[in-house]
Amino acid sequence: MSFCSRCGAGKTGSACGGCGYQTFLNPRPTAGLVVLDEHDRVLLLKRARPPQAGLWELPGGFCDGWEEPVDAALREGREELGVDVVLGPFVGMYIGGYAFQGEVIPVLDCFWLATLEDPGAIVVDPEESVEWAWFPLHDPPPLAFSTMIRALQNVALAKGQR
Repeated sequence: MSFCSRCGAGKTGSACGGCGYQTFLNPRPTAGLVVLDEHDRVLLLKRARPPQAGLWELPGGFCDGWEEPVDAALREGREELGVDVVLGPFVGMYIGGYAFQGEVIPVLDCFWLATLEDPGAIVVDPEESVEWAWFPLHDPPPLAFSTMIRALQNVALAKGQR
């Protein structure tokens, strides 16, 4: 049995039996970047913390409350890479899961193609990433999240790569 976040009464399903308040398990929005260089290599970061510490990922993160995903993509680029990014076309949105506090929450991951203002000035946030590297778009290492795999596959397809 779960309990209502408003009145504390027991509830089944989405509605509270005590006060009628309804809650839904909606996906949390994120914004991610598929940063490509002039050789169609993709920039990946190695995660420093759970979930999936030690695996590679695309730069990005959760949208703050009321923050537009496109704004979150630019903010996350600056925070995680230490440089300004230039957004290109929207890649797509994918539903995925994120392990947090003992449960897997649904996420809606939004991705944009991007380039860097100054690729030589990358400085990753050590709390987020332990290293960064460029990889062939068509042959990335194992990635932390399935939505990132799907985004890279779609970009490679659009560029005629497999």
